[in-house]
Amino acid sequence: MKWVRFTISTKSEAVEAIIYALNELKITGIEIEDPNDIATTMKNKIETDWDYIDEELLKDRDMNEVLIKVYFPEHTAYGDKIIQIKEKLAHINEFLDIGKGTIQVETMEEEEWANSWKKYYKPIKIGKNIIIKPSWEQYDSLDDDEIIIEMDPGMAFGTGTHETTSMCIEFLEKFLDEGDVVFDIGCGSGILGITAAKLGAARVTGVDLDSNAVKVARDNVAFNGAEHIMEIYEGDLMEVINDKANILVANIIADVIIKLSSCVPKFLKHKGLFIASGIIKERLQEVEDAVINNGFDIIDIYEKGEWCAVAAKL
Repeated sequence: MKWVRFTISTKSEAVEAIIYALNELKITGIEIEDPNDIATTMKNKIETDWDYIDEELLKDRDMNEVLIKVYFPEHTAYGDKIIQIKEKLAHINEFLDIGKGTIQVETMEEEEWANSWKKYYKPIKIGKNIIIKPSWEQYDSLDDDEIIIEMDPGMAFGTGTHETTSMCIEFLEKFLDEGDVVFDIGCGSGILGITAAKLGAARVTGVDLDSNAVKVARDNVAFNGAEHIMEIYEGDLMEVINDKANILVANIIADVIIKLSSCVPKFLKHKGLFIASGIIKERLQEVEDAVINNGFDIIDIYEKGEWCAVAAKL
């Protein structure tokens, strides 16, 4: 079977907004190539003497250009999709620099599509002890304290390499207490909920509107042996959860976090923690104001590249 691939040229700061827009168009077969993620992994290699990455991956790459690739069966009426994507890009460009914003179209075989992205996804260390390891990669642990999380993100967002995800993982490592209940909103590949489970959470619930992400997340939960701790549901937070958590984590975008801020308190226990990421620096103050206006005290803020994450307590 043949597939059509659209390659969108953009910048790191626009990736989250573009992915959100593509999801609104029901486009879920998404691959991201960010040379800064590769550079970060190479830096970790130098610091820890891990020999696991081909340095040729960055040869002749524009470090300011991120490629977002989406896939459709060849028989799809993809001309309409191009128009819709261009409209979304034009809208995003009104408040974010999307870079070139070009769309390249090409045809490829299914096997090439299914495996081409894997060469960019290598084991990476996040925080003090978290190792995110692709399920097809070999990794020999260097430390008894390391917590290894096996991931196959498939078509869902969440490999751990993006700043927004890694900041959430670092917050979980910092604030999660053994026995906590955790909700992961917009769980994608399930990486944050699985991290919480491996850090000692007693119960984790992940929700996502994307049926494909739900399937991928459930597979990853099973692969990590966390089925007795973590459950994944398709749907909206308010539709599928009737409980309260110690920690609620949402790695989405600023607009959604601002909207969520008013309803999150009803899903948190007394002194519960709201971890919010996917916030571009220019929108941080808006998010802070929304969170504070809904009864939270901000206790920590992380910044990486163009992105911010907030930890706020009721």
